[in-house]
Amino acid sequence: MTRLGPFRWWHISEALPIEADLFGAEQWSAAMFWNELANGHHYLAALDDTDALVGYAGLAVAPPDEAWVQNVAVRRDAQRTGIGRMLLTELLAEATRRGVRRVLLEVAVDNAPAQRLYATYGFEPVGVRRGYYQPSNTDALVMQVELERANDG
Repeated sequence: MTRLGPFRWWHISEALPIEADLFGAEQWSAAMFWNELANGHHYLAALDDTDALVGYAGLAVAPPDEAWVQNVAVRRDAQRTGIGRMLLTELLAEATRRGVRRVLLEVAVDNAPAQRLYATYGFEPVGVRRGYYQPSNTDALVMQVELERANDG
């Protein structure tokens, strides 16, 4: 059974091989994870029964009412089991708790499975960042979802 908890500094060493496998040359470094944690961004760890890291996700809130999904990653052998959905659901719940009106993310234009996942949560394409992912020079599709806020309407 997978459970979610806070992503902590000790998870970084387990995240790095997942990054290398999933993202190759565009993987995040340990320093990038440390920077995210140091900046107080909201990070989640998906842990299996042995407390091994099987996925992680991050959210950066940009006041007053915008947030960016920094990453959603699930270890390859644990994909298609609902972990990505669990992580994304919890990121959006956190955004709602923080009064965020709009959540944005970037996803590689050639990553159709991730785009389909985001679309099921109401994310829609709003732009393209040319050559965003380096060193492959792959374009990023920018997607956005508008969130309901408790005091709206």
